[in-house]
Amino acid sequence: MPYDYQPPKVWTWDAENGGEWAKVNRPIAGATHDAVLPRGRHPLQLYSLATPNGQKVTILLEELLAEGESGAEYDAHLIRIGEGDQFSSGFVDLNPNSKIPALLDTETGSRVFESGAILLYLAEKFGRFLPKDPAARTETLNWLFWLQGSAPYLGGGFGHFYAYAPEKFEYPIDRFTMEAKRQMDVLDRRLAESRFLGGDAYSIADIATWPWYGNLVLGNLYDAGTFLDVESYTNLRRWSDEITARPAVERGRMVNRTSGPPEKQLHERHDASDFELQTQDKLEAVG
Repeated sequence: MPYDYQPPKVWTWDAENGGEWAKVNRPIAGATHDAVLPRGRHPLQLYSLATPNGQKVTILLEELLAEGESGAEYDAHLIRIGEGDQFSSGFVDLNPNSKIPALLDTETGSRVFESGAILLYLAEKFGRFLPKDPAARTETLNWLFWLQGSAPYLGGGFGHFYAYAPEKFEYPIDRFTMEAKRQMDVLDRRLAESRFLGGDAYSIADIATWPWYGNLVLGNLYDAGTFLDVESYTNLRRWSDEITARPAVERGRMVNRTSGPPEKQLHERHDASDFELQTQDKLEAVG
């Protein structure tokens, strides 16, 4: 049966249009309220939530620390996007686009927003997880920017219409399922010829991509594993399993996490000992 919706001549915003994120989505930028962002004691101040985009940065920071880069110590402050924390004046000063994650490097005074830009900034700052050889560096950046351009079709496209939209419509679900599966096939073919996306070395391309497509192929996104037949992407699954097993990845995906098992939630991270002492199960046990 054809749908009877016809776009109006001029679109107007319906703030009550439904959907899980309706109360924080709006067609204008800027702050909605005044609030100063907290500051910790480390050089790097991260303001985030453990969405796939947020996990990219905390995984890289934990990987850098595992490599002995003490300058990568960081404070991770929780931004509850469902409550509109990203629209505070302090956050908007750091990221005028009001999206997590956002980073402040207090040593340089640099604000860094957009997850891909943060990964590149940190990789260059510490000289890690980005090859120095020009050809290998270019290939790594190819895949980093592939992810930055592709993931919105997975999250804002497939994920929105399959999991979050207030009604199910066949056309957008079919359209974005086709694209999500095409993207998984792109990755699967690449990983049939290479251990990691950029080549033989684990890099920021893998760190950027795993929270989206690694979690997807492991069945951890949108409860869509069966629907997307993720088990058929065997090379992508091999790569996903290998990265999942890295201790720094396990730690990074816990930071700023507010859902799932309490022992895997570390709402804020200010010291390495927080993984042992400040997870939600420990905090709830002491009231």
